[in-house]
Amino acid sequence: MDVESTLLFVLAAVAVVVVLRWVAEKTGLPAAALMTVAGIAYALLPGPNVVLDPHIILTLVIPPLLYSAALDSSLLAIRQHLRTVISLSVLLVLATALLIGVGFQLWVTGATLAAGIALGAAVAPPDPVAALSVGRRVGLPPRVLTLIEGEGLLNDATALTVLTVAVSAATGHGYSTPWALGRFVLSAVGGVVVGLAVAYAVRFVRRLRRDTMTLNAVSLATPFLAYLIGEELHVSGVLAVVIAGLLIGHDSSRSVSGDYRMQVGAVWRLVDFLLEGLVFLLIGQQLPRVVEGLHQYETSTIVIASAITVGVVLVLRPLWLVLTQLLPRSLHMRLGGGDDVEQATDDDPAEERAAHVDQRLTGKELTALSWAGTRGVITLAAIFTLPRVTESGEPFPDRNLLLFCAFLVVLVTLVGQGITFGPLVRALGLRANAADQARIRNQARSAAVQSGLDRLSEMELEDHDDVDDKAIAALRAQLEARLARYRQRLDVLENAEIDIPYNPQYEAAVRVHRAVIDAERDTLLRWRDVGRLPDSALRVLERELDHQEGLLPTRPNS
Repeated sequence: MDVESTLLFVLAAVAVVVVLRWVAEKTGLPAAALMTVAGIAYALLPGPNVVLDPHIILTLVIPPLLYSAALDSSLLAIRQHLRTVISLSVLLVLATALLIGVGFQLWVTGATLAAGIALGAAVAPPDPVAALSVGRRVGLPPRVLTLIEGEGLLNDATALTVLTVAVSAATGHGYSTPWALGRFVLSAVGGVVVGLAVAYAVRFVRRLRRDTMTLNAVSLATPFLAYLIGEELHVSGVLAVVIAGLLIGHDSSRSVSGDYRMQVGAVWRLVDFLLEGLVFLLIGQQLPRVVEGLHQYETSTIVIASAITVGVVLVLRPLWLVLTQLLPRSLHMRLGGGDDVEQATDDDPAEERAAHVDQRLTGKELTALSWAGTRGVITLAAIFTLPRVTESGEPFPDRNLLLFCAFLVVLVTLVGQGITFGPLVRALGLRANAADQARIRNQARSAAVQSGLDRLSEMELEDHDDVDDKAIAALRAQLEARLARYRQRLDVLENAEIDIPYNPQYEAAVRVHRAVIDAERDTLLRWRDVGRLPDSALRVLERELDHQEGLLPTRPNS
């Protein structure tokens, strides 16, 4: 396509993304599933399709998406549930790849173990975008969201490493089991080291430069830098991106300004919005390319291969979750559990002792996690990296069949599980305790304001000739008013069980505050329109009002 046609296609794709996001918000259906179906519908129309280039996806799309997800994740929460996360993102991926490989070797005519493991590695890692978007909307508990998030961050590195080993075996690059294990360990350890190095480099740059635009540019470049360094060193670039993102996100609260955090958050939300939408549209458009090579296979072979792949993906995950929960309780401690548990004594409060243990998942949580294994673009990007010919010049074994099986898994999980995940969670009645979360937030707010008041009292005792007593008194009055407001909310939340109780006075106060801000903004616009206020000054004053509006809660008593 020429430049004008390409631009027109991109604009049309963005328009489709915007419309389908709106449909998703109105219907409650996952946007990822809607976009995949739209991509399939487009692929069936006459005209050219965009062919998925796996190397472009792995280099330009996956790193920023993973990095953005890592920035928004909780390093402490993932560490807290690390054993479960590792079980899902490493051990389950390995088990899925091996089981599909053995199934292909035993029941698919002419298939090899290595080719089957390559397919298994491609379809093993879930893409949590659809599940997380639905889960947040229906109010899944934080622990379940953390497990879905943590698994999605770490499983891609495992899958891509296993895929590399399997392809080496299938193409005759001197495969041996010790070499495969060494390659896996080296790739993982190297990826962690590169991620740590990039994170500390970014931290150093943040100390040197404080201007927001420079730091935004550094943030956008970071995932690509981590990925490229990892790949150049022949270690896991994907894992390097995730580790860098987790550490940088964890450090952002103390190392950068609030202005930077707001701007970089907006930038990455836009990146996610566009990349995720375009990627899921692209998935659907691969249908003709995937189907075109199936004419050489008998129908029975296609059915058996599809049944093995989809069956292992759908059945092994819930079975794995149940079996791992039946392990001895000592294996359910958190990272560093031995030390933590030894430090937790009978004299500690009950809730503090419980915090040292990664508690078993409930039946409802197991069901939700079992159905949250939607596959996405990483599966297709991985399977399309399979070479067309081996080292000896022969075609890669059953490549077209592997492509079809991988696409089928994406379609079944992304559309089937993605659309039904929300109704399943609602039917289970699995919801976060909104009142408890609101209590924690308001307790933290109260503690923070009290610290501010204590510091103000210390400053009053110190000799500050340049500080006006009236200014300190005004600030103290503001802090005391906020503290009284937070304590009032805590009183309202004290006896709440699950839902946040309705507080008409507080909601009315928020509504009045919004009305006042709207009136101020209208006056500024009138001044600008009649020429009394320059646009440059308007933008400064608007930004002040926007910050005030941003402080207002989106829900009562939040």
